[in-house]
Amino acid sequence: MSGALSGTRRGAVSRKHQLAAALAEREFWIFGYGSLMWDPGFRHAEAHPALLHGYHRRFCVYSHRYRGTPERPGLVLGLDRGGACRGMAYRIAKRDVGPALRHLWEREMRGGVYLMRRVRVRLNARAVMAHAFIVNRGHPGYAGALTSEETARLILQGAGARGHCRHYLENTVRHLEALGLADGPLHRLAEIVAGLGKGAGTP
Repeated sequence: MSGALSGTRRGAVSRKHQLAAALAEREFWIFGYGSLMWDPGFRHAEAHPALLHGYHRRFCVYSHRYRGTPERPGLVLGLDRGGACRGMAYRIAKRDVGPALRHLWEREMRGGVYLMRRVRVRLNARAVMAHAFIVNRGHPGYAGALTSEETARLILQGAGARGHCRHYLENTVRHLEALGLADGPLHRLAEIVAGLGKGAGTP
């Protein structure tokens, strides 16, 4: 029998190591930049607007399940290299780290397109180390070479288990606006999607 671990076994081992490392940290934080901002799905003790340098928010991940199908893929957000990103940082109490990590692993880490990495984020008065889901550029699900119009068309067509890709974009923009946060490229993308939608007769 081969000594190589199966994908499922590797995932279980990696999750176990992540959980052990998380429990060893004095504080455990998660940085959310997309749907985690309005629908984290886990208990948290604190939530603060936060700034991450070195990565930017981008629709650069093909979605074949949550926001699309294999026949008609959509796109979801990833953190890609370069620039900066404003989002939300959540502090999770020790007793809730295990359930939160299991939830996040199932939601974000299936398929391997994201890598969970520790990053430094700036809150209003201090900096903390948080965990963020960075896009894996070597994964087939990485959609980093698309033009703005190609991106918009995939967003317009995508619909999956968690709803329409366009609504995901709109929710992200609305939540950023409610927090008083600006994301020029995302707002411009929303305008392109809205324009294409009108041209296609999409309400």
